[in-house]
Amino acid sequence: MSNILIDGVSKVYADKARGREVTALAEVSLEVKRNDFVCLLGPSGCGKSTLLNMIAGFEKPTSGSITVDGEAVTGPGADRGVVFQQANLMPWLPVWENVAFHLKMRGAMKAIRREQAQIYIDLVGLTGFENHYPAELSGGMNQRVGIARALLMNPGVILMDEPFGALDEQTRMDMQTELLRIWEKSQGTIVFVTHGIDEALTLGDRVVVMSARPGRIAEVLEIDLPRPRDITSPHFNDVKRHILSLLRSAPAETAAA
Repeated sequence: MSNILIDGVSKVYADKARGREVTALAEVSLEVKRNDFVCLLGPSGCGKSTLLNMIAGFEKPTSGSITVDGEAVTGPGADRGVVFQQANLMPWLPVWENVAFHLKMRGAMKAIRREQAQIYIDLVGLTGFENHYPAELSGGMNQRVGIARALLMNPGVILMDEPFGALDEQTRMDMQTELLRIWEKSQGTIVFVTHGIDEALTLGDRVVVMSARPGRIAEVLEIDLPRPRDITSPHFNDVKRHILSLLRSAPAETAAA
């Protein structure tokens, strides 16, 4: 059964300054199965973040439909957790209160918030940092807080928009390993936006390669490489070359189009 069903989705924006319309996505259809790790890969401006925002319910399609667990997406919901490129933490709150913030908004008592937060703080490897503030943590650690906050909501789907894009290479690789560990333990569905081919091939069960704007699905690749994945292996690099050929075959829409 599909956890997420995207059916003929297009997104058109009005460019009032230039008196024209801009098509960000055109007729995108995709099925994401429960417990899949799917990477949306494409060049900047291809609409992959727009598609993620529509799954999250932050934006609505111009045409087509999106359903999660058979229910139409009409807005944000607790069944979908979102992790952004910046963790967007509240700097005046310690780690555990950032993680449990939505429980506070629901009126949960402090002891319950603390107990629930600890489960996910432990899961993302931040035990011992419960009372630290965001400014006292590294970028990678703050991203772990953001992931823990999303997981605590117990969503069936986690949506991640280039969450490691601002990290240095070594930290990014460490976080990729950590994310796979968390995903394998939590067994949720992850849709992960990236423009990095190595990152997509390291993480994804499937990689959805998107064309330049207007974004369309060029190909959906099943990645059958064993984990942990060796980015220097011949098979890895064969798939990488194929993706590069796909990305180079579709030039971007020009401004005059």
